[in-house]
Amino acid sequence: MKKFNILFLIFSTFYLNAQVISGTVISNDEKKPIPYVKIGVEKESIGAISDEKGNFTIDLSKANVSHKVKIEVAGYESFSQNINDFIKQNPKKIVLNEKVKDIQEVKIAPKKLVDKNWGVTTKTKSVMYSLNKDSSPQDYLETALEFSTSKRAKIKNINLNVVKIDSENPILMRYSIYSEKDGFPDKTILNEEINVELTEAKLKDGTFTLDVNDKNIWVQGKFFIGIQFLRKIEGGIKISAALFRTGYIREFYGDWKKMSIAAPAINIDVKVDKSGKNIKDEVKDNSDRASVLTPDISQYNMEAESSVYGKNDAAGKMIKLYDAELYYETYGEGEPLILLHGNSGSIQEFYKQIPELSKQFKVIAIDTRSQGKSKDFTKGDLNYKIFADDLKNIMDQLNVSKANILGWSDGGNTGLEFALKYPQNVEKLIIIGANAYPQGVDGELLKNFKSKVKFMELSQQAEYNNEKRLLNLMLNEPNINKKSLNTIKNPVLVIAGENDVIRKDHTEMLAKEIPNAQLKIYPKVSHYLPFEITDELNKDVVDFLKN
Repeated sequence: MKKFNILFLIFSTFYLNAQVISGTVISNDEKKPIPYVKIGVEKESIGAISDEKGNFTIDLSKANVSHKVKIEVAGYESFSQNINDFIKQNPKKIVLNEKVKDIQEVKIAPKKLVDKNWGVTTKTKSVMYSLNKDSSPQDYLETALEFSTSKRAKIKNINLNVVKIDSENPILMRYSIYSEKDGFPDKTILNEEINVELTEAKLKDGTFTLDVNDKNIWVQGKFFIGIQFLRKIEGGIKISAALFRTGYIREFYGDWKKMSIAAPAINIDVKVDKSGKNIKDEVKDNSDRASVLTPDISQYNMEAESSVYGKNDAAGKMIKLYDAELYYETYGEGEPLILLHGNSGSIQEFYKQIPELSKQFKVIAIDTRSQGKSKDFTKGDLNYKIFADDLKNIMDQLNVSKANILGWSDGGNTGLEFALKYPQNVEKLIIIGANAYPQGVDGELLKNFKSKVKFMELSQQAEYNNEKRLLNLMLNEPNINKKSLNTIKNPVLVIAGENDVIRKDHTEMLAKEIPNAQLKIYPKVSHYLPFEITDELNKDVVDFLKN
């Protein structure tokens, strides 16, 4: 029996090793290695990218043997072989045949052609697609944006809006252009690979522009432009993305998936008939509605980041709990007023409120657990009851027995939970854009939160773990019923914007069910009203708390 076990172990080890294939991809005509080739399994996320010498190693031990190994390179015939045959043959060299190039001359009268720009042009820093040094090529998702032109057009430049490149070495990236099938990217339409080395020096006003005019790329109908990073990054890169614009992602040769949370900031300069238009710019995937619900707040974010708030050593301190470290800053004198920020935010979100409110109150601004400078040593699901208990711990350590509370968004949800559990410690409560249960949030926004969580789960990158927890918090919490709201006896000011992501009927319900509540909905503003109508909000806060 022992001999059998040893033989079985040796056989198993050999079999597993036999499924790890190494080789080189070369061209048949030139007999030269083909660099940065994507070798993968159809309909799966298993794959590898060859190095600059065409060398690769791929582990097929977890692949579905009914599928095929697949290689597609622009300008070459595709390679496809059953996994079992591929493993048996264990090819040391994979030879790709060049396609016969049939380039037809395109004759269009010059006077009829005009320059146009299509695609996503945002340069926001608040919504980004990012990779860092901990990522490897096996983790990289290919992401793409859809275009649809009514007239035949020639692509002159491909533009990519980059927030930041933090890498000593050039970042290697591939552009792909695909035809369309059943609403998703299909076959490459390029005659050669477009690989580029991206550096900070190549950016101009936050944009990397690639001139492809000489590549003679003509398009009509639906097509997709995709980007993928090809080797380990020594540092990181952040690319702007448009919220609520549909993008597409896939892992190696896995199925393309539609992601409605955001699309990469890819746009193209084209030569086209003056009546030609990009239909995808006409039908904007709810982006008109999204621009009202979630306007571009990048300017406010930059102002907040440049302010002293959230990083003021003179005003800030850390409180240590057994499972967290909580950061807070104190400003002014008088009656305590606690400020609680929104999901994924920090103290700096109140950069327009703290200067004014601290003239009237002792402002205590807090970074919520796992956000800002506060640390969270737990790994489980977050909820607003935990945040409420954290607030109670801070008040106890600061010897604050009773305080006014102003909570924005998630901070408002925490304020509601705190008022339910610790009513004796609340003087007055102000909630801005808060909700009692997830269904109070705009339905499209919830769908996009779910899409973003799926995107992060697909990427399997540890850097997204905390963001996933915070998104799941909004998808699953809070769960406060009307009966509980009836028990809140403290004076409450319920605030929202006319175009808030919190449904208007839900905001009205909160004010109706809380016995001593006042309601104010500001016209023509969004969920970001502390940024948008600062003076009016600050005055209303002071009036409510003082009267």
